[in-house]
Amino acid sequence: MKKFGLALLAIVAVSFSFFGGVNNAEAKGNTNNQEKPITIYLVRHGKTWFNTTGQVQGFADTPLTDVGIDQAKLVGGSLADVKFSGAYSSDLGRQRSTAQLILAENNKKTPTLTENNGFREKNFGGFEGQTNEIMWNTIMTPHGLAYKDDWSDYPALVEALGGEAGVVDAIAAADETGTAENFATVQKRGLAGMKKVIKQTEKKGGGNVLIVSSGGMIPILLEEIVPGQYQGEDIGNCSITTLSYQAGKYTLEKLADTSHLDE
Repeated sequence: MKKFGLALLAIVAVSFSFFGGVNNAEAKGNTNNQEKPITIYLVRHGKTWFNTTGQVQGFADTPLTDVGIDQAKLVGGSLADVKFSGAYSSDLGRQRSTAQLILAENNKKTPTLTENNGFREKNFGGFEGQTNEIMWNTIMTPHGLAYKDDWSDYPALVEALGGEAGVVDAIAAADETGTAENFATVQKRGLAGMKKVIKQTEKKGGGNVLIVSSGGMIPILLEEIVPGQYQGEDIGNCSITTLSYQAGKYTLEKLADTSHLDE
């Protein structure tokens, strides 16, 4: 009876060790995936027709110009040796086209482009298609500021309105159609889009991610994930903002870099 009992204990111990070992390995693997760093290349789309004519472009969409196409190719060339584990844009044609042009220049096996509407530009409601001067002066003039092509007064507007949230809400309040998005709406979908990207990339074990978005959405994302580090700087067409993510924390590595466009 004593020998039988010892044998039974040995079998139980081996079984426990076997099954426990599998679970521990899986748990360790999952932890490693989550801890592996993620590098995000957050790119604004290339120059479009409305960018050229100075018209408001949010949910409204116009195609890339020849300049915009060349810009996207230059981004692609500067990132040609980066192996991407994921690539994202919204369903807006200008973002999709920019992402496709960037990936076409890549020297590695590229992922399928995934559309995520969290990265759409803000909806400017009744201001869509109007001139930038009309929309921006509507909210700038009361603060003694004015719209300029070089956006030199924009940082002062951001400061006067208490950040990007104030800017977005001021436009929404001034929209007579009542259809422009407020900050809470834009923020919610933008952060949901980013969280989904992080989750999907963690499952792949981390790596490099391309996200093509717009000049209005990128500052909102930055203000939320790296608070205080965006101060109203211009997010130029096909600029690259580089972020790292690890253990639940984002780090801003480079903001709105356009050095690759000088090539």
